Amino acid sequence: MPELERSVRDRYPVLPENQKKVADFFLSHAREVPFLSVTEIERRAGASKATVVRLAQSLGFSGFLELRRRMRAGMQMEMGISDEYPFPTGIRLTGTLDAVAQQDVKNIQETIHHIDRKVFHGVAQAVIEARHVYTVGLGISSLMAQVLAYSLNQVAVPATAFVHDYETFLDQVPFLSTTDLLIAFSFPPYSRETVDAVKAAAGRKVRIVGITDRITSPVSYHAAYVLPMRSTNMIFTNSISAISVVINALVTEIAVKNRSRALRLQKEIGRLHRAAGHFTTD
Repeated sequence: MPELERSVRDRYPVLPENQKKVADFFLSHAREVPFLSVTEIERRAGASKATVVRLAQSLGFSGFLELRRRMRAGMQMEMGISDEYPFPTGIRLTGTLDAVAQQDVKNIQETIHHIDRKVFHGVAQAVIEARHVYTVGLGISSLMAQVLAYSLNQVAVPATAFVHDYETFLDQVPFLSTTDLLIAFSFPPYSRETVDAVKAAAGRKVRIVGITDRITSPVSYHAAYVLPMRSTNMIFTNSISAISVVINALVTEIAVKNRSRALRLQKEIGRLHRAAGHFTTD
């Protein structure tokens, strides 16, 4: 599946609009497509059979049948992974709490399956190598950007979340250098200001990481790394469950790789708090 996602991302900007529609369908229904016929995809994606075939050819396959065969092979490789994160059994879906929990577990499972491990490790290494990490996002993405910046600071990685009160995001971009890293959170409806800030930062040769819902979202075209997350919710906002899990996993990996530095920081913070009398034994 990661190979298909990379192929779609590489080709997406030059695809005709009707093929983009099918590509988006493929990505959002990756577990169904290997078992669908061209006729079913035509009906559900709202595109012609010829468009489905042409998209497969644009992605380097002889036709849709070869693409479907490759997707089935990819699913077989993932089958063993799915058993590692099973949904708890014995739960009776009696109300909103259970239904939301089931949806969030599904988001987490699908996110874990779809994230390319090489990309994940690459992001962790890019964070460690950066002089300073900046995070950016609006709405609920702003909250996630702040959580990541705070968490990185806790493991001795200098990080700052872009503010959005007395300055616009674009006002803050000139302070970034080529040795910095910008991590952008972007989920539907995509904020134009976030996309513009990412584009401007990329123009200054700043490395970008996109944390978004799909590899063809607007910020992904300027990103060196993209971590796609499932954020499906039962209401009109994005769910943050899978995003939170990946943030925690990313910071944990960085802490392990950066262990001595993280421990020194925690000891120093503890010393300062004790000296200031912030800790109590009562």
